[in-house]
Amino acid sequence: MSRTSAILRVATYNVRALKDDRDALIRVVRSIDPDVLCLQEAPRHPFSGHRVAALATDLGLTWSGGHRGRMSTTLLTGLRVDVLSSAHRNLPVRRFDEPRGYAVATVRLPGQAALRVASVHLSLRAEERPLHARGVLDAVAGDVPVVVAGDLNETDDGPAWSALATALRDVGPRTPTVSASEPVRRIDTILVSVGLLTRDPELALDERDLAAASDHLPVVVDILLPASDGPAE
Repeated sequence: MSRTSAILRVATYNVRALKDDRDALIRVVRSIDPDVLCLQEAPRHPFSGHRVAALATDLGLTWSGGHRGRMSTTLLTGLRVDVLSSAHRNLPVRRFDEPRGYAVATVRLPGQAALRVASVHLSLRAEERPLHARGVLDAVAGDVPVVVAGDLNETDDGPAWSALATALRDVGPRTPTVSASEPVRRIDTILVSVGLLTRDPELALDERDLAAASDHLPVVVDILLPASDGPAE
């Protein structure tokens, strides 16, 4: 089935700081052809923004940029997507721990209703993950439907995942996402507001490229957008 103007393709991908086969990664993402790409473990060190911008260019996507601090989450968008607002926000962590946060953007396809999309990468510390999940949920709540996508660093029986799946609907495929070469655990997913309709896209991704591109597999969902009732805020 072809993609229409009412379908927004969202993908989430932990790219391990681009330490793996960058060309394979580009081929994978171009095959997915996302409208919104939620990245985790994007290059995060100071002055690494040029690497994210270069990746976006090579993928045929747009990076809104903005101040990320040293966070590794961000979003890229396709050319047909209007980005109404975007931001990178911090989550509380222990002193000297790796910075954690999330990227959030309100996006819209022409003639369709707006969505708020967040790219998340939850903590390695089990006690922090539920707090971070609830913090993200509180921050993205509002008057438009929500999509939360990312690496949750726990399986779907964990408390943070449960908190997200109680407020939203888990629409990611029930298949393992790590490691890419021998997937055994599902720790990456996409969750959406209950009222949103979704479908699994038909993709033909090269298994060798998937294994070479990152230690995670991407997760991809098509969202059937409601028509706009008027201009977005």
